[in-house]
This record gives sequence, C-alpha cells and structure tokens, in this order.
Amino acid sequence: MAFFLSFMLRRLTQGLLIILLVGFVIFALLRIIPGDPVRIIVGPMATETQIEEIAKDLGLRDPLVVQFGRYLVELSNGDMGNSFIKNKSGANVVMGRSSEGLDNKASVFDLIVTAAPYSIQLAGLSVVFALMFSLPVGIAAGLRPDSWINKISFGISSIFVSLPNIWLGILLILILSTKLHWLPAIGYKGFSYTILPAIVLAIELSSVIVRALSSSVTSAMQETYIQAGVVRGLSVGHMIRHHVLRNAAIPMLNLFGAQLGGLLLGSIFVVEYIFNYPGLGLLTINAVFQRDFPVIQGVAILTTAVLVLINIVVDLISASIDRRLQY
Repeated sequence: MAFFLSFMLRRLTQGLLIILLVGFVIFALLRIIPGDPVRIIVGPMATETQIEEIAKDLGLRDPLVVQFGRYLVELSNGDMGNSFIKNKSGANVVMGRSSEGLDNKASVFDLIVTAAPYSIQLAGLSVVFALMFSLPVGIAAGLRPDSWINKISFGISSIFVSLPNIWLGILLILILSTKLHWLPAIGYKGFSYTILPAIVLAIELSSVIVRALSSSVTSAMQETYIQAGVVRGLSVGHMIRHHVLRNAAIPMLNLFGAQLGGLLLGSIFVVEYIFNYPGLGLLTINAVFQRDFPVIQGVAILTTAVLVLINIVVDLISASIDRRLQY
C-alpha cells in the first residue's frame, strides 16, 4: 500500500507538470504562428478597427502570460471556453462584426463530450483487432524464430509498418467499400462505420506489436532459467506459460503504452479525417484549419492527460509483474 501511494503521488505530480507544460506550449504556439484567428471569426468584410475591438474583447491582445493565467483559472473551474467558430447547434458560422455572437458559440467541453465517445469506440475496436491478430502470431513467431511463421510475419509486418495510413485508408475504401461494398466508409450512421477505420489503425498497431512480441519471446526463451527449469523437471509448456510470457510482457506493456500514445496523438486524427469520422481527430483538424484556439487547446490538454494516465497504468502493471522495477 505504501508503494502504491508513493507511486501514485509521484506520478500524478509529474503528470500534472507535463500537462501544464504541454498546455503552455500549445497555447503559446497558437498565438505565435502567423495568422489572426479574429479574421476568420468575424468574416472578410470586417474592418481593421472592428477586428481590433473584437480581439481585445476576446483577450487575444493581452500578454501571453496573462492569457494563459486566465485560461488556467477558467480551466480550474471546469470552463474550457467557447468555440470561436461553432455555434450551439454545431454549425460553423462567423461571429459578425461584434463579440456579442460569442455567447451563442458552442462550449468546448460539450464539443469534446460529443466527439469523444466516437474516438473511444474507434480506438477500442482497433486495439481489439490488433491484439486478436498480433498476440497469437507474435508468440508463435517468437517461440519458433527459424520457422516460416516468423519469416512471413516479419516480412508482412515490415511492409505494413512502412505504409502511410493515409494511403492504406484510401486503398481499403476503394477495395472494401467502393468495389466490394462490404463495409461503409465515409461518415457515421452506425457501428459498421467504425470497422473500416479501425482496421486501418489495427494494421499499423499490430505490425509493431508482432515484431516486438516475437523478439521479446525469443529473447526470453534464450534465458538460462528455461534450461534450469527443464532440468528440474518442469515442462517447456509450463515454463512458457508461467515464465516466458510473464517476462516478455513487461517490454510489451511499455511498447503498447507508447503505441497507444501514438494512436491518440497522430494516427487516429488522420484516419478520422480520411473517413470523415466524427471523433476528436476530425474535430481537432477542422479546428486547426479554422484556427479555433479554444477547441485545439481543450483537445490537447485532454489527450495529454489521457497519455499521462496510460503511462501511469502501464508502469503500475509492470511494477506489479516485476517487483524489481522502480519508477
């Protein structure tokens, strides 16, 4: 219990600092890069005077530190701000030539709550698909490093890990949706619309897991405790089930946590945009194009918090498997 409390306190403190640092970097970059979001907010017909007035009303002309401090205070009260572009009905509209239209804008929290279940469903299904394929193939390849299973799995995974998911997504849309009409592809009208983008993500994820898992199992099989266990009368199957897979699980957990991070930070955003899938990825990319600062900031902080939580869980599980590990 003491280890658990000490571990959680230390990692939560580190996680909070990481979230604050990432939040500030994103916050600063959005305001440093060229382009004024107010021009998009008010439309092309607004004058320079009107643009400046609205920018001051929104606090976009205050010093960066003042803006970030105000944002943190609002965030601590559960307020992630309002979208610059989307109104409460979800439509993209310009504000007009005054800041009064901001009251009718959609809450960033509401936008994230609406989009997050779709992304969670997509990420969860892709992980299930990836593990269904990669676990049996990776273990079999690792137990027989000189067999055809290992050679074929290594070759196929090398090909798929090199394929950009943009190209793979378009290819699967053409084959499975346009030509064969097996699966729907664009938008979301039910669970079936999640399957094709999940396959794209699963191919990328499983390719990495197969290679790493086979390598970990092969390395574990070469340890001296395998021969020692056999000499003591334990079967090879018993050693594999109770020792090899257990020791191979630790590097796999660390890799899996890192891959989930990559899934959240990159792949799922791109895939959602390709398939016009209404999750956090599509919401964020549209917000980037529209320079919708509050939405970008809200999603960035949320994804960073999720990544921190994933790493904490992975480290905790690894430490419970091998007590020698110190975090």
